[in-house]
Amino acid sequence: MASIRKRGNSYQITVSNGRDIHNKQILETTTWAPDPSKTDRQNEKALQKFALDFEEKVKKGKYLKGEKMNYQEYITLWLSDYAQKQLESTSLELCTDVLKRVILPEIGHLKLVEIQPLNLQHLYSKLEKEGYTKNGKHKEYSHRTLKRYHQIISSTLSTAVQWQLIETNPCSRVKPPKGEENDNIKCFTLEDAQAFLEQLDKPYKVIHRGRKKKDGSPSSEHVEIKTIPTQYKVLFHIALFGGLRRGELIALTWDDIDFKENTVSISKAAARTKNGIITKQPKTKSSNRVIALPVATMQLLHTYRIEQQKYRLSVGSYWVGNGNNIFIQDNGLPMDISTPNSVLKKVIKMHNNSSEVKLPNITLHGLRHTSATLLISENVNLKTVSSRLGHSEISTTMDIYSHALRKKDEEAAASIGDLFAKKNKIS
Repeated sequence: MASIRKRGNSYQITVSNGRDIHNKQILETTTWAPDPSKTDRQNEKALQKFALDFEEKVKKGKYLKGEKMNYQEYITLWLSDYAQKQLESTSLELCTDVLKRVILPEIGHLKLVEIQPLNLQHLYSKLEKEGYTKNGKHKEYSHRTLKRYHQIISSTLSTAVQWQLIETNPCSRVKPPKGEENDNIKCFTLEDAQAFLEQLDKPYKVIHRGRKKKDGSPSSEHVEIKTIPTQYKVLFHIALFGGLRRGELIALTWDDIDFKENTVSISKAAARTKNGIITKQPKTKSSNRVIALPVATMQLLHTYRIEQQKYRLSVGSYWVGNGNNIFIQDNGLPMDISTPNSVLKKVIKMHNNSSEVKLPNITLHGLRHTSATLLISENVNLKTVSSRLGHSEISTTMDIYSHALRKKDEEAAASIGDLFAKKNKIS
């Protein structure tokens, strides 16, 4: 028989659920609050029915702990008992940050069983509407970011189902908002990419000025002619022609290069954590792949390998790297993960300062987007494009590069229209 005890403005219902292995009575409790819009008699009936339903659930083994545990309490357990054991360090850091910064402030107070599709839809709509602030500027969440947040919530609640805390995952009945359209993906056109590659081979001036003289007159200056180091040329070539992610590029070693087959093997990725830069498994199983590179890129790689070996001998004990990393700092240690974007920005700036036709300011990931977009524009099989990018599903490729696919569809429509127009003229 359920025990009902009034506690302030609510009622505590307690039901015995047998005894544990130590013969200690197991008590299940829940709370019920009266509806202020109903009469005392109506609330009394509702309370008795609630207590009976609760007792029946307990006796039949259908009572779910999610009826009294809120989402924030659950996440504490999920992080310690599941995430820390199952997730890689970078994924764990991302999930923890997103949960604490974005999700818990909105739905952390809700009981697990109270989290309904409407709650999640409201959260996504709020994020889409309000956006976020970065460097003092208001920005909209991208589709991929909102989708990632949705996946994190779904993953946590999927575990709650497995732990029998809730019956179903409400995320299965919710679609996150589209957010910012993928048309806004920044990448090079074919002409842009050609201009960028040409810029890599152009010498540039570096002006060294001394301090001004005491009388305020300008001091002497020295002009030095420099060229982009070969390793950056190689890095940008592989990013553009191979479509590799930044972490995959930084983690490449000479063992990954097959000069006979003109291929590169991607089996690891560099990532920044709070403990520094680490080498980890790639993003997904599909990210483990072998892709072919153009002969010209492989020749550039071979040239750079010889340069690196000569440089290592010239610096002697200053070199502390293992000699196997392709992209390195001056001392032979792996290149910092922030360096490629920094150098790319400088190269684009150099081009734009000397040319009337400006290049868009893209990131290294923009070269990956360029690679995929150009392949699609050249009618390369979508499965091949997806495989080269390391996507686990073709649908991911289609989602990200919908702009390029839409353009090809428009071209196809125009082509078939022209075909029938010519046929009619002949007739």
